[in-house]
This record gives sequence, C-alpha cells and structure tokens, in this order.
Amino acid sequence: MSEFINNREHLNTLKQNRQEKLKELILKLHDGEAFEAVKDQFEKEFGQVSVHEITQLEQALIEDGMEVAEVQRLCDVHSAVFRGSIEEIHGITPIRATIGHPINTMLRENQALKNFFSVKFPFHLDLLKENDNSKTRDKIKNDLIYINEIDKHYLRKENLLFPYLEKYGIYGPAKVMWGKDDEVRYYIRELLADVATIPLSELLKKIEIMVDSIQEMIFKEEEILLPMAEENLTQDEWYKIQAESDEFGYCFIDKPEVWIPEKVIAVDKKTTVEAGLINFETGIITVKQLEAMLNTLPVDITFIDQDDVVRYFSHGKERIFPRTKSVIGRTVQNCHPPKSVHIVEKILDDFKSGKKDHEDFWIQMRGMFVYIRYFAVRDENNNYLGTLEFTQNIKHIRELEAEKRLLED
Repeated sequence: MSEFINNREHLNTLKQNRQEKLKELILKLHDGEAFEAVKDQFEKEFGQVSVHEITQLEQALIEDGMEVAEVQRLCDVHSAVFRGSIEEIHGITPIRATIGHPINTMLRENQALKNFFSVKFPFHLDLLKENDNSKTRDKIKNDLIYINEIDKHYLRKENLLFPYLEKYGIYGPAKVMWGKDDEVRYYIRELLADVATIPLSELLKKIEIMVDSIQEMIFKEEEILLPMAEENLTQDEWYKIQAESDEFGYCFIDKPEVWIPEKVIAVDKKTTVEAGLINFETGIITVKQLEAMLNTLPVDITFIDQDDVVRYFSHGKERIFPRTKSVIGRTVQNCHPPKSVHIVEKILDDFKSGKKDHEDFWIQMRGMFVYIRYFAVRDENNNYLGTLEFTQNIKHIRELEAEKRLLED
C-alpha cells in the first residue's frame, strides 16, 4: 500500500511540475519573449498537451491574479503554441455524429462557416480587390451580415453550456472564451459600420483580423471546449441544453432535428412522486421546496380546477380570509354564501368562454386594503385549466413614497 501511495504522490508531483512549466512558458509570452522561441522550447519539452492541462492552465493564471482580460489577450498566442500538440484524437465520436445533439449542432455550424470562409467569402474579396466600388462593397456587407449570425452560436454557448461548466468548477476557460466571443462581435459590428467608407487597405486588414479571430475560436471550441464539455456533462444536462437551444436560434444551418437521448430527464409520474421531485420547464425542485415557496409569498393563493373544484390553497403566516382543509374537494360555489354565488359563476363563465382572462376587486376591511385578483389558468393551447385566486393586503404598498435604493439596518 505504501508503495502505491508513493507512486501516486510521485505522479502528482510530475503533473504539478509539468503544469508549472507550462505556466512558465505562457508567462514568458506575457513578458514579451518571442513567440517562435517559446514555441520551440515548448515542442522540445512537451510535444503534446491534453485538453485538461490547457483548462487547468487558464484557470491557474486567473487564480494567481492575472486579469481575465490579460488571459484573453494571451489566449490566441498560447492557442497557437498548443495547436497541433493536443494529444486527444477526437475523431467522430457517437455524440459528435448525433444529429440534434448540441455538440453536433455546434460542429455543423462551425463547418458551414469554415466552408464559407474557404469559398464564397474569398471570391467576393477578390472581386473587391479587383474593382473597389459600391457594388463589391455591398457584397462584402451582405457577407458580414451573414457572418454576424454567429452571435446565435455564441449566445447558446455562453448561456446554456458555460453554466454547466461552472457547475463542475471550470470557470477560467469559460470567462476567457466569453471575452474572445465579445471581441469577435466587436470586429463584426465595426466592419458593418465602416464597410462602405474606410480605405480598402484598412478594410482588408480589419477583415483579416475578424476572420483570424473567428477561426481561432472555432479551433478552441473544437479542440478544447467541446472535448472538455463532453468529458464532464451528463446526458441529462445535454438534453436540457438542447431543449432550450431554440430560444437562441441557429446559424449557417437549418434548425436541427430534435435529439431524443436514450435516457431523458423527464421521469414518469410514479418516479416523480417517489423522489419528491417536480420537473418544470425552467427547473427541478422538491415538493417540500415548492410548498415552502408558496407559503412564503406575501399573498394568499387558491386554485380551483376546470370543474370548479378547490384543489389547493397556500398557508402563509397571515391569511386574509380563513381557509380550512375541509374546502379541498368542494366546488367553489359551495364555498361562497348564496348571495355571491352568481358573481363567482359569472367570473368562471367569462374565463371558460375566453371572454376574460382576469378580474380584479378591492375592499377595505379590518384596517387592510385588500386586493383580490382572479386569473384564468390556461395551457399552451389556450385550453382552460382552472382559476387562480390571488389575495393581498396592499395597504403598505399604497403608502410607499420617495425611493429606497440601499439596505437599511
């Protein structure tokens, strides 16, 4: 056992020394040493590095106090140092080949843009160089509008993928890459604003910088980000990402087919009840958490179903109208005095027919100003599911004046 422990400690020391050496090389670049000299030294000492090492390196630089913006500035340089040396041979893994999987979608978008940069865009640039006029510049402007669609790709990455990486403690690469995304956005916006007016030489130089930045990002995504994400994220997490991707849209390709994983996050009702979990579109919470949330709200909530049966009421600290558990399962008409039943039925009829979606009342009682609201609850197809009663004492709200912007003791 002691021999095994010693061997493990030796391996950890070797890994740590290797990481320190990598960081030392990058810091040489930071201090202005010639790129080729550092690259030669890297190739002699390392030959190859792993995605994991690059991830650790960026994170270590940030944790050691280097500004994220500075790591971003060095990102293209150390990417060029590592290019061709990454030891993982990714190939076409099952995930990468699965249509609809977020990784496959990102790869297809990247490939479509690479094809554009290889054929159509260079052709239009050649036309511009041969004959610089409004017509050829318009072609370049239309190409820039097309390239600007990459924002959808970046938004999905930043808002759907990065949060999961952070969940696994991977902060550095996500921060650095987000900053590089913003650089690309800036280059495209600047070109779109200036394409018709700046001198040709300046325009071509800015286009070169933009294209290089995008191609570097494609390399980082395909060789660092996606392998790292594929290694860490679960199938359920990829499924959630795919389910929300439509909100941001896609670029350079048609909307992908829906990916149905072998194991989807949605569980059947029996499992849900046994686990005490509720799966919403926007999150998963326990029954206990949901009940506590509803009882914490400074309002009284009552829900009746499509058959006018009381199914639920919240149990906050300060109820405005008394409720007992005996009302559960009763029709709402039987919970009101006869003289007001006709009002209840009128509200429900208007909700069921679609004539109205809400109805409001307000009364003063026992020193309170009570705001009573009724809302028709409908599904995504506008079918009536029931009515929500929402009651709140708004006396203190009506008395608010001026502003409160800071915390007070």
